[in-house]
Amino acid sequence: MSEHGSRDARPAVAGRPPAPHLARPKGTEVGSVFVSNYPPFSVWSREHLAAYEAVLERPWDPTTSPSLGLYLHIPFCRKRCKFCYFRVYTDKNAEQIQTYLDALAREVELYAERPAFAGRPLDFVYFGGGTPSYVAVKHLEGLVARLQAAMPWRRAQEITFECEPGTLTAAKVEAIRAIGVTRLSLGVEHFDDEVLRENGRAHVSKEIYRCLPWIRAAGFDQLNVDLIAGMVGDDWPTWKETVEKTVELDPDSVTIYQMELPYNTVYSQAVLKGEPSPVADWPTKRAWHGYAIDRLQEAGYEISSAYTMVKKRPGNDASGRFLYRDALWHGSDLLGCGVASFGHVAGVHAQNQADWHGYLEPLLESRLPLGRALATSPRQRLTRELILQLKLGRLDLAPLSARHGIDVRATFAAAFAELERRGMLRLDGDRVELSRQGLLQVDALLPHFYEEPYRHARYT
Repeated sequence: MSEHGSRDARPAVAGRPPAPHLARPKGTEVGSVFVSNYPPFSVWSREHLAAYEAVLERPWDPTTSPSLGLYLHIPFCRKRCKFCYFRVYTDKNAEQIQTYLDALAREVELYAERPAFAGRPLDFVYFGGGTPSYVAVKHLEGLVARLQAAMPWRRAQEITFECEPGTLTAAKVEAIRAIGVTRLSLGVEHFDDEVLRENGRAHVSKEIYRCLPWIRAAGFDQLNVDLIAGMVGDDWPTWKETVEKTVELDPDSVTIYQMELPYNTVYSQAVLKGEPSPVADWPTKRAWHGYAIDRLQEAGYEISSAYTMVKKRPGNDASGRFLYRDALWHGSDLLGCGVASFGHVAGVHAQNQADWHGYLEPLLESRLPLGRALATSPRQRLTRELILQLKLGRLDLAPLSARHGIDVRATFAAAFAELERRGMLRLDGDRVELSRQGLLQVDALLPHFYEEPYRHARYT
């Protein structure tokens, strides 16, 4: 999993309205909770694609342009997890995978030709999925050769690569390191094999331990491990054991998500047909998440965001860093390449076509495979940065006010007052600090800062 992802844009089942963000029940119902962008994806449309095309034609200015990142969606997996809401494929053969990777490279080449990116350096790159490590070494190396020729990342500060343990071999880990990856993110999710099987994960725990020596030997700057609190079948004993085994693993970073039920997951479709929700309720998931934070702090980790705990290693500044996240949350430009991927350039959001042929066919004609976009207002760009940075758990509003030329505290006074009254945060001058209670449910709080038309809108 990632904090970006490539969201499946298929429509929801008709006649079932989304649960309101601001009055979410304790039980885990169907609807997106995790916030990765603003305004919500559901209000993006093809009508705004002209605005996106226009910003691509504006030459970048090295004195004023923000940092630039590249997200590459590799949508292939051994299995589709029952909780997965990203655009992934489990039925593609080697020839089809190569066809997709050729298209992905072509997309980057097309962007590299546009004035907004011609000669512009990359600051960070993220290989997400799906499962990037599913791809064979020869396919990966061929892809990277074309990408590097079009948009080199040799000077980039961070290259992240997502992995599923069962897809790794010693040779593949070496190849991943050789292409310049600095941050390896391992999708562990849980250590209990029954929980992993129930949720449709392709790997089991022995595969986690098998690949770790290869990862350690490769010498990545940072190893991140993903966990999910509230997977179906989990309970206090299995969760505590998972946290303890994570501590024993001693990764540089641990990212903890709380299981949700977005539209289009296997579990969600069953709930929409009338079956009871199989996922633990929100108070339980927050309790498990809070336990993990406490135990990791005991083991020397620090809170980096609502999801991420880091252990800073002496002599390795990169061990506690997550540039991709911090850059995006502070207004960086991002090229989102691959099926269903989304990005943000000069204040305009855009998402690619979300189906296989819709993505591939334009690229065969050297056209960008754009699906929908949204040109944002200054207020919306401010709101986006504010809500995403609140996920850090602490925030100085003064730089945000200076950057946008507006008094952020005064503009959002009502939202801050309400959340402070509920004990979710503390506001001291321009300094905001979330309480532990607020940190554990930060995504459910963010719609308080939305413009009124979006507060109850479906997110995707």
